[in-house]
Parts: sequence; structure tokens; C-alpha cells
Amino acid sequence: MNILILGSGGREHTFAHQLKKSELCDALFVAPGNAGTQAIATNLNIKVTDFKAIEDAVIENNIKMVVVGPEDPLVQGISDYFSASETVKDVMLIGPSKRGALLEGSKERAKEFMAMHNIPTAAYESFTKESLKAGKEFLETLKPPYVLKADGLAAGKGVLIIEDLDQAKTELEHMLGGKFGEASKTVVIEEFLDGIELSVFVLTDGKNYKILPTAKDYKRIGEGDKGLNTGGMGAISPVPFADEVFMQKIEERIVKPTVEGFQKEKIDYKGFVFIGLIKVNNQPYVIEYNVRMGDPETEVVLPRIKTDLGKLLQATFQQKLDTIALEIDNRAAATVMLVSGGYPEAYQKGKEISGIDKIKDSIIFHAGTTGKEGKLVTSGGRVLAVTSLGDDYKKALKKSYQNIEKLTFDRMYYRTDIGFDLT
Repeated sequence: MNILILGSGGREHTFAHQLKKSELCDALFVAPGNAGTQAIATNLNIKVTDFKAIEDAVIENNIKMVVVGPEDPLVQGISDYFSASETVKDVMLIGPSKRGALLEGSKERAKEFMAMHNIPTAAYESFTKESLKAGKEFLETLKPPYVLKADGLAAGKGVLIIEDLDQAKTELEHMLGGKFGEASKTVVIEEFLDGIELSVFVLTDGKNYKILPTAKDYKRIGEGDKGLNTGGMGAISPVPFADEVFMQKIEERIVKPTVEGFQKEKIDYKGFVFIGLIKVNNQPYVIEYNVRMGDPETEVVLPRIKTDLGKLLQATFQQKLDTIALEIDNRAAATVMLVSGGYPEAYQKGKEISGIDKIKDSIIFHAGTTGKEGKLVTSGGRVLAVTSLGDDYKKALKKSYQNIEKLTFDRMYYRTDIGFDLT
């Protein structure tokens, strides 16, 4: 069958890389894609939120499966759009309904869902402009640091962790005053949980589920996890401290109640659940839900899945996930992001990339690249993800770092300490 992937980053290139190998895949399309996807698929110049153009492309190219990469189209209701269309309602769209996507689209809704289904998470309250005074009073009841979260999607920038009470009160005012636009009309304030974070990925058909490999990503721009937040500077899989006993706790206390919650609330959910967790005193707590795969975690999770990804996704849509076995590569995977100088603040584009032809024993996933006058050039802040497999994450990282030395573009930057907190 013909398959379409929506998105343009490293996550989508990874999906393309894996689906290209599927026995079910006849032709592969990516919208809008990047230079990496162009080499193995047909890129379509369509915005991920232009549902009508996507529908037209699906009909024109006889596409039978659509895999949604980023959160925006899911939160805006692409699944509902397809379900309501006479022409594309039978197309296998992988991603939850708009109601399901609210778990990522609204921090407040996610917290309510967790409370309703007894899923462990930090204590919280929500506030609006009208309840600003109550919000400041609630901050006074908490111990520092203070966690403020914009309720809606804020491109990964809507979470603030502040040590000083007065500063936290000021930031609450700014957020409710429009600092993040519509996203911070409501602000969730929650208690700070002190522990080590990890991500658990679940593929569910709304009834059955498969727990995919765990991963840990590194969000800060600087060594030792210092500096500004980014979209992610690297990731490793599996997470060494997530042993069998801890994973059992996650499944029983978090994964099962989440999927059962979908059923109890009659939420149509056929896709990925990305659960951001924190381990506190050997107990798992949910920090947040995302309703798609993470980036750059996808670049270490998918390469470890040995089962045909096309067949897994087909079984998801058909609600037959219980009929297929999930086979995982025992090796560890590590990815390191190469980013443009200045990222995550102002950076230049159009810098020529060289050395990809010299890479051995690593996979290069394109994140922000494009072709220009026959050359490969940068087109984003995060440019390339260098993924390697090894007997453990240290050996995998060593391969990635060795190959990075062969790659160059002007003001290229990367972290040399991915996995630093796991030793």
C-alpha cells in the first residue's frame, strides 16, 4: 500500500526509514518532509495542518495509511476530519481523535484525566486571569522550585521552573497576561517532583497496547543539562535504571489505567502515547502526556523495533494489536543532535553540510535540511541526528561521536555529554 507520513523533522525521517522496509509499503510519501526523506520517499509540499490539501493528496496518490508525526494536526482534529470524510474515512490514520489529543493539547485536561483514573502525578491547581490572586496564594503554599505550565501548546516553551517565589508570582502574571498567547490563558501550577526523568512510549489501538522501548532525552542546550531548553539534543534507549520491577510499576499504575481510561471515556485512540515520567524514591509519576512520538526519542526507539512497523500500525488501526508480536533489538541505541550555532535562539540557515557520504555504522536522520543548487544545506535549528546501535549506550554513543567528527557545517554544535547522568 501507499503510505503518507506528516511532518518534516528527524522523527518523520525515522518513520520513513522504518516504513520503507515494511512488506506492506509500495510507495512512500512525506509532507512536507526534508532532504533526508526526499532520498527515500516522495516529498509533498503540504502543511501538516492543511487538512483539505492532505485529503486531496491522499486521494490523488491512492494512499491507504497516514502516519501523523507532530502534535498540531492531532490537536486540531485531523483524525476527526478523516473520519467525517466520505472519501477518506477508510484510510488508516494513525493518531488519536481530537478529544484524545487534548491530553497533550491541554495540561489541565491531562491532569483531570490522571486524577479521574488514579494515575500518579504531581499535585496541581489551574488558574486564569480572573483567579490570579488565588494563583499567587497557591504558590505561597508550595516549596520552591515552582512549576508553571501554560495549558495549551507553546512549542515546548510553556513550562517554567522558578526558584524564587516573587519571580514565580511575576511570571504567573506575565503568562496569564499573554506571554504565550492563547496557550497561557490558563496556567497549571504544580508541585515540583525531584527525581530522574524518562520517557515511556506506548502504541495502542484504544483497547490493546504494546509498550515500546524506553528512552531518555536531553533537552538543555549546554553540557551538564545547563542553559536554554531545546527540542532535544540527544537521546538513549533503553533507560538503564528502568529495570523490570520499575517497568512493572509503570505498566500497572500508569499504562493500564491510561488505556482503560480511553475505554471508560469512550475516547477514540489509535496511535502513540508518549508518557513523560519521573522516578521519585523508586516510584513512577507522570509529568505529562504527549499524543505522538517524541523527537529525538523516535531516532532511538524505532531503530530498536524489529517487527514490521507497517504491520504494527495496520494492526493498531484495525484494533488487532493483540494479534501481533513486538520484537525488540536487545542492543542499545544512542542519538546525538547536530544543531545550528545560536540555536535555540537566532541562527542562520543555508549552511552547506558535508561528510554524510563518509559515515559508517551509524544512521543519519535529517531534521532541518534541504537541497539547494545540488547541495545539502541547513534549514533548521536542529539539523541532523546521528544514531548508532551498540551492546550498551556507551558503545553506541562512541560510534555516534566518532562519525560526528566526519560531519561539518558552519557553526555546527552538539553536546559531548549525552548520557552523562546515567553513569
